[in-house]
This record gives sequence, C-alpha cells and structure tokens, in this order.
Amino acid sequence: MQNKGLIRLFAILFGLVSIYQLSYTFITNKLEGDAEAYAVSQISEAEEDYVAKREALGASYLDSISDNTVLGFTSYEEAKTKELNKGLDLKGGINVTLQISVKDILKGLANNTKNPVFNKALADADEASTNSDDTYLELFFDAFDNIKGDTKLASPDIFANKGLSDDINFQMTDDEVKPIIRRKIDESIVSAFEVLRERIDGFGVTQPNIQREGNSGRIVVELPGAKDIARAQELLSSTAQLEFWETYPQSNQSIGTFLVNANERLKEILEPVTTEEEVSKPESEIDSLLSDVSQDSLDMAENVNPILGKLIPANPGTHAIARAMVSDTAELGEYLRMPEIKRLLPNDIQFTKFLWERPGKDAEVADLYALKSNREGTPRISGDVVSDAQDTFDQFNKPAVSMTMNTRGAKEWEELTGDAYNNQTGIAIVLDNKVYTAPGVSSGPISGGRSEITGTFTVNETKDIANVLRAGKLPASAEIIDSFVVGPSLGQEAIDSGLMSFVIAMLFVLVWMIFYYGRAGVFADIALLFNILLIFGVLTSLGAVLTLPGIAGVVLTIGMSVDANVLIFERIKEELDRGKGKAQAIADGFGNALSSILDANITTGLTAIILFIFGSGPIKGFATTLMIGIVTSLFTAIFVTRLMINAYTNKKGRRLDFCTGITKNLFKNLSIDFLSKRKVAYIVSGILIAVSVFSLATKSLQQGVDFVGGRSYQVRFEHAVNPSEIAADLNSVFGSGTNAKTFGAANQIIITTNYRFEENGPEVDTEILNEMFTHLQKYFPDGTSYDDFKPGGTAEDLGVLKYRKVGPTIADDIKKSAVLAIIGSLAVVFLYILLRFRKWQFSLGAVIAVFHDVMIVLGIFSLTGDIMPFNMEIDQAFIAAILTVIGYSLNDTVVVFDRIREITGLKGWDNGKNINLALNSTLSRTLNTSLTTLIVLLAIFIFGGESLRGFMFAMIVGVIVGTYSSVFIATPVMFDSLKKKIAAATGA
Repeated sequence: MQNKGLIRLFAILFGLVSIYQLSYTFITNKLEGDAEAYAVSQISEAEEDYVAKREALGASYLDSISDNTVLGFTSYEEAKTKELNKGLDLKGGINVTLQISVKDILKGLANNTKNPVFNKALADADEASTNSDDTYLELFFDAFDNIKGDTKLASPDIFANKGLSDDINFQMTDDEVKPIIRRKIDESIVSAFEVLRERIDGFGVTQPNIQREGNSGRIVVELPGAKDIARAQELLSSTAQLEFWETYPQSNQSIGTFLVNANERLKEILEPVTTEEEVSKPESEIDSLLSDVSQDSLDMAENVNPILGKLIPANPGTHAIARAMVSDTAELGEYLRMPEIKRLLPNDIQFTKFLWERPGKDAEVADLYALKSNREGTPRISGDVVSDAQDTFDQFNKPAVSMTMNTRGAKEWEELTGDAYNNQTGIAIVLDNKVYTAPGVSSGPISGGRSEITGTFTVNETKDIANVLRAGKLPASAEIIDSFVVGPSLGQEAIDSGLMSFVIAMLFVLVWMIFYYGRAGVFADIALLFNILLIFGVLTSLGAVLTLPGIAGVVLTIGMSVDANVLIFERIKEELDRGKGKAQAIADGFGNALSSILDANITTGLTAIILFIFGSGPIKGFATTLMIGIVTSLFTAIFVTRLMINAYTNKKGRRLDFCTGITKNLFKNLSIDFLSKRKVAYIVSGILIAVSVFSLATKSLQQGVDFVGGRSYQVRFEHAVNPSEIAADLNSVFGSGTNAKTFGAANQIIITTNYRFEENGPEVDTEILNEMFTHLQKYFPDGTSYDDFKPGGTAEDLGVLKYRKVGPTIADDIKKSAVLAIIGSLAVVFLYILLRFRKWQFSLGAVIAVFHDVMIVLGIFSLTGDIMPFNMEIDQAFIAAILTVIGYSLNDTVVVFDRIREITGLKGWDNGKNINLALNSTLSRTLNTSLTTLIVLLAIFIFGGESLRGFMFAMIVGVIVGTYSSVFIATPVMFDSLKKKIAAATGA
C-alpha cells in the first residue's frame, strides 16, 4: 500500500481531533453531574416543590463555576457550546414549525385596504392553498391576475400607497410590482426570523436551533431542554402586538343600553334553534325543574338571558364594565363580535372594542373592558414606540414590566394620560388582544414616556413579556402548524435504552468477528471501535444533533461497517486458495474488493442523502449519522484495517489466518444452481406481493398523525389501564375519531385524535389537554393535578411524556415528501446502476427487487398492524426505514452484480453457469453480513426503546427480504432480460 506514512499520520490526527472534540462533552457531563449531586445533597425530598428547587440550585451552581478553567484549556461556559448536541428525544424539549402569515403581511403592505379585488384575491388564494404546493404569494398573484380587470397592483388603494411610495408608483405594471412585493415579503419573514431569534436568546435554553424552510414562510424552532412547554409555545406564537387604549367608564349609560339590547336580540336569534330530538321528546317542565332543582337563580338567568345571565357586575373602582366566568368568556366574546349585535351599538360608542383581561393562574372570573376605538380600529398608541422594556417589581413588590417610550411615544403618552385624567377613565394596556392591566390616572398628564404593566404575573411571565417587547412584534401572525414535545424523563429513558442497544450490538459484532475470522477479526474490531470514535467526533465537530434514530443509525453502521471487512477478508481467502503468497493475496484481496465496497456504499449513501433532503427532525439525525458512518467506515475498513494487517504480517514468523478452525471450510466449494430455482422464487414472491396488494387495498395502513394530521399523546399511568376504556372516555368529548393503544408497558398508551386539529394556538392545545386530564384523572393517583399531567409537568414519570401535533397543511407536505423520497431514491439508484454496469437489465433487476422488498414490507405492516404489541403506524420514521431497506437491498444486489460482472468478464456467461458461480462465491459474504446486521437490528428492536420498535421491525423484515431478493429476484430478472444476448454470445 502506497503512502502508508501519510495515511497513518492522517488516522492518528483524525483520532486525536475526535477525542479533543468529544472531551467537551465529557467535561460538561461531569460538571452537570456534580451540580446535580450538590443540589440533591442540599435539598431534601421532604421539602415542598423540591424538584424545582433542585433545578434552580443546580443552575446556580453551574453559573458560579461557568468561568472557571477546566483541565487548563476550557471552561464550562465554552465547553457547553462545543459539546455533542442531543436532540429532543434524548434531552426533552419542544420543536415547532411556525407558519408566518403571508396573508397578514400582504394586508399590511396594502394598509388593510378594502379594495374588493384585492380581498377577493386573498380569499381565492386561501382556498387554493389547501390543494397546492405553490407559495401563498404566488397563489395570490395568480388569483389577482384572474379577476383583476382594470385594477392594478399599483393602484393607490393597494400597493401604490404612502408606505410603499419609495418603491412603487402609479405607473408601474403588475410585472414590475411583483418582484418588489416578493422582496418585501422576504424582508418581513427575515424580520420575523430575527425577532424569534432574539426572543429565544432570552428564553434561557442551551443550544437552541432556529432555521427557515426555503421560501415557504415557515420557521422551524427547536428548544432542547425546555421544561415549561406552555411558556415556550406562548413565547414563540405571540405576535407581541402591544397597544394602549382609553376605556369607557362603568357608568357609561350607552354601554348599559347596548348590553340590554344585545341580550334581547340574542334571545330572538337563539330561541328558534330547537333540535328535532327536543321536539320529539317533549320532556315536561316539571321533569326539567326536578333535574335542575339544585341549580341556583344564576343558572336559570343564563338560560333566559344569553348575555346578562352570564355577566357579573364589575368590582367598584376598576375600569372594567363587567365580569364573567373564565369558561364563559369565549362564548360571550363570540356574541359581542356578531355583526347583527355590533349594529346595535349607539352612535356615540359605535366603534367600541370589547376585550377580556388576561386571567391569572387558577382565576375563575375575568374582567370585560370596553375600549374607545375608531372607524379603522387603531389604538391611541401602538407598541412600536416602546424603546426598552425590563422585568421589575412594583411598589407592592409584585412582578411587573416597566417600559420606556421614544420621543413620539412620550408625547402621545402624555396626551393619552391627560385625556384619561380629564375623563376619569382608564388606560388599557393590551398585548395580543388581552388586557394585561387598566390603571387610572390620578395626578394629571404623565410626561417622560415611562409606564408599567402590572397584574397577577410570575417572575418568568414578566421576563417573557419584557423579552418580546424588546425583540419587537412579529410582522404577521405566526401559527404553530407542527409541534413535537418530549418530557425530560422520557429523554433520559431514550438515552438509557439507546446505550443498552448500542453496547449489546457492539459486543455481539466484536465477538462474532473474532469467532469467524480469528486474529484478522481482532484487527477489524479495532478498526470498528476507531470508526465509532470518528463518527461521534465528526458529529460533534459539525455541530450535528444526535437523536434516538441517530443512535439507531450509529448502531446500524456497526452492522453495515462489518460488510466492508467481510468483503475484503473473503476476497483474501479466495486469493489464498488460488495459491498466492500472503502479501500478494492481501494486496489483491483489498484491491478486488474495492469495487464492490464502493458500489455498495455509494448506493446506500445516495438513499441516505435523499432521506436527509426529504426528512425532518429526528429522521435527519438518522440520515446524518448514516452518511457520516458510511464515510468513516470506508476509511477505517480500507485503510486502517490494512495498515494493521500489513504491520502484523510484515514481521517474520507471524501467521495470519482469515478464519478459525470452525469456519475454515464454511461455504467452500458450493455449487447451488440458483437460477434453476428462479421460477419457484417468482411464484413465491408473486403470491407474497399479491397478498400484500390485497391487504393494502382492503385494510390499508395505519397512517400516523404525520400523514393525516391530528394530535398524538404518549401518556403513562401508575398502573395498567385498558386502552378501550380510555378511548371510550375520550370519545365522549373528542368524538369518535379518538384512538388509544398500548405502547410498550401496560401502563403506557398512545392517544391519537383529530379533534380540532385544524385549529392552532397554545390556548387550543391547553384546552384539549385540560379536557383530557379531566376525563383521565380517575386513572391517576389521588392528588394528581393538571400541572403533574401536562407535558414537562411536575410528575416526571406520569402524565403526558410526549406530544405531537401536525396541522393539515404540514401533514400533506410530509406525505408528498415521503412519496418523492421513495420515487427519487428508486430513480437515482436505477441511473447509478445503469451508469456503473452499462446495461439497463442490471438496473431493471435491482429496481424490481427493491419494489418487491418495499411491497412485502408494506404488506406485512398492513396485515399485522392490528395484532402486533407495538406501534405500527406509518410515519416519517417508517419512511426512513423503507429508504434504508432500499439502500440495504441495493447494497446486497450491487455486491452480487459486481461479482457477476467480474466473473463473466473473465469466463463469459456460459449459459448462466457463471452467474451461479458468482452467487455461490458471494454467499458467505451475503449471509455473514445479513446475519450480523440482523442481530444488530434485533438488539435495537429489543433494547432500543418502544418508539423505535416499529422502525426496527420494518428494517428487520427488509433485511430478510432484501437478502432473499438479491439472490432470487434481482439476479434472475437480470438474467432473463439478458437471456437472448447471452444465448447469442454463447452461440457465437
């Protein structure tokens, strides 16, 4: 081998750099372990809220030592930025995909115009976006072009307005305006990206990740280690629309008159709504009175008066006009926003805006405010005048937020406070359409532009409010269309199970290689351990994120990296059997195996690249580790193993056999006529595919929320529960689309529901979680609260451990990406094999074999989905498994084809006999690699955690079927399609 010194130096440096990169991870783990031990020693479990106190003390400990030098070259603060990043499934936290509303940005650019053509185009774009892959902006342009008539985008009441006067004038054509609007939209999304980045920086999690998804207006945010999930969701989705309004006083007679008239009108509107069931079952008023005998007069009033029956007089001295139960605020707000009700507002208050206060935690009632508005619905002061905001404490030592305004804001604030003083009204400080506080002014106009938001806040809430006010408002609303939440305890369980599967798989492979190849197996094992070091070193240096599927990718790499060494050792054994000397046999073995190794790894690498492009989240982690593993495996098998073997054999008197006494004659002198059995194989495979197609047509597949949208919850109870009972309890409130299935242990279930899945926002998520907790509370220990039950709650091992929500739009996109990934991988592989083997018949055989493997895996999932004791839903992880099966099947097929090409090139086709010779010569490698990979997959399947079982089951089936198809499908199809050419060549 040439350049041995250079390769040795590169290997040593590569290893040292990997150790150096991983040292930061070891340092942070050690210091965080010390902090945890210190917190446990200082705070007893007997103390109230001991978990939160320990976390706070641990964080304080780490903060106190963050700048201290560690090992003479780093500090905890620096090491934390360079450690191996762990994904949500290993660390817990939240991943969300935010959709920035391009519609809102367009309306803002057009100054919220009332132009009918513009608004009709927006409505048409809304409708078209549900069934199109185009961006919302392009759909808007298409819709506008279809209906515009004589209207132009550069009309003064659309985009040729004062705000865009520097960019757009009246003479511009639509084609000239469109690129300007595209740029403005992009600038707004960049602005939203930067606002979110600033908010996240102030949230306090380590290694946050935020990135844009092309030009779709989507932003993906990942907050590993975030424990307060509701707080994180609120921080990300709130627009931070800060507004200051003057309120109407309680004594305003027009407000009282309006409420009375609205109540009477609503009685007329709601009275005719009587269901057929109520008519057909004329339950007597006596029965009704008897059933409701315990209800008080307030309940009776609610039934008669839809508004006045639910409103409670406001507390004297406040600037609210009324109060209501928090549970009634949504319904009352809907009534007050009805056009026929708003028309009842008297002329002197016709533009009144009604808003509810932001209720405090556990509050039962909320205040209703009437705000003085105008025809345009604009506030007296908007939040863009705020130059700074800080969390602080008020005069009663309660958490508050102090704000400083710019010069314009200070002037407007002085005018507003003067009006409020003269009119004896309040000033409502509104953030995202919730009244946070509404103080009065007792001493005349306030100059200087300083104000304060007070209320029933926690310290974290005031920090977040100040944070979002400093960062600024989002240029448009941001909806969470996809969210993934993992509790910290589940993350630790994933680490433990992943480590267990890793160790077991590693031990098996190390022992197997020594058992099968003797001392040569020891060199392969050393190369394998070095390979693992390099994989983790590269992952750390690239800043890549290690996920649970990523660990599966590393473990799978262990099994697949053996393949290169097996190919090399088998070729060396063949060269030795031909009578070559040891040195020549080793050189020729490495050289002859190189073609097969490269072809096999390139095809697997191509599928990994496609998986990385079309996958998301943890699946990208799997693809990343697989790609890195392929590259490092090639380096260690081809170069590192050879360096060790050459160094050993170059010394005199040293003997190196590539087998043991047990395996010496295994698979030697085989002469199986595989081609003669191809008709039987065709029949067997035909039956299996027919059964699979029939099952898919009649039973279909269990599609997960990734593909159909909805919400999925992994819930753990103290004792075993019956999923049928859980489903029945939840169906009563969520509807018949709710399912529950045991997930691993009998006390753990997966709940999926499509209830209100088209609605976005933290409030909806919280409402659904509350409903779920109410109906499942009886299955938990006495005293279990909602705070214990929710994701990231105080009960680490009970309640919702993992939560996924996928909106309908993103579900469609995921499904399309999955289809494109599979079709793309097949197309790429077909082209690669065509280029590599120069005969389309080889490509045909490979693609038919892959199609055969995929259909059988899908069929088995369809047939056994209802009876398997683990999750068999079709989701992104399953698509990753299918693509990996495609890669593995091709790996096998390409190795066989490579040997066929080599032997037929030397000896000719000989009417197919040399194809059998090639198959027999690769049988040892095929079975050896397949068995090793299969055992590794079984280790992950058994010990790798419940969430990986369906994923691993698909791969286990795929490996078995792929090994069979490479011998009995791919090769026979290639042979049959080449038969005429082979016969012609033989006849010649």
